[in-house]
Amino acid sequence: MGTVVHIIVAPKKGAPAQSVSTVEALPGQGLTGGHHADATLIELENIEAFTRATNLALTPAMPRRNIVTRGVRLNDLCGKRFRVGGAVFEGLELAEPCKLFARRTHPEALQFFAGKGGLRARIVAGGSIRVGDALAALETVTGIA
Repeated sequence: MGTVVHIIVAPKKGAPAQSVSTVEALPGQGLTGGHHADATLIELENIEAFTRATNLALTPAMPRRNIVTRGVRLNDLCGKRFRVGGAVFEGLELAEPCKLFARRTHPEALQFFAGKGGLRARIVAGGSIRVGDALAALETVTGIA
């Protein structure tokens, strides 16, 4: 079981990311204050490992993932349903780093975060999510790799 340590939203593409303490997850709409219908998650452990390995500053908001977690391997949630606070998500695919990710962080991030850039997830059942909430797997979803 993991924990939500940061929640980050941006109202539109390219807008400054904002750290908030609570959001509502709305199926088909995304997180309140955000502009995507799905959510993205990233492990704080990987952000910290990047900083240690490169000596480059990387804040939890810089990768622009919505939910920053601690204590859970997000790759293991691909193809599974999981609860974050009061909401239920379905892990769709790994959120691999792209050129935009590298531009918003550091060029070194492109290689470092390959295979550990986070998880894209669909909101299955809405609910509130707060910093400090638990994240736990529920069940396997068939037909999703």
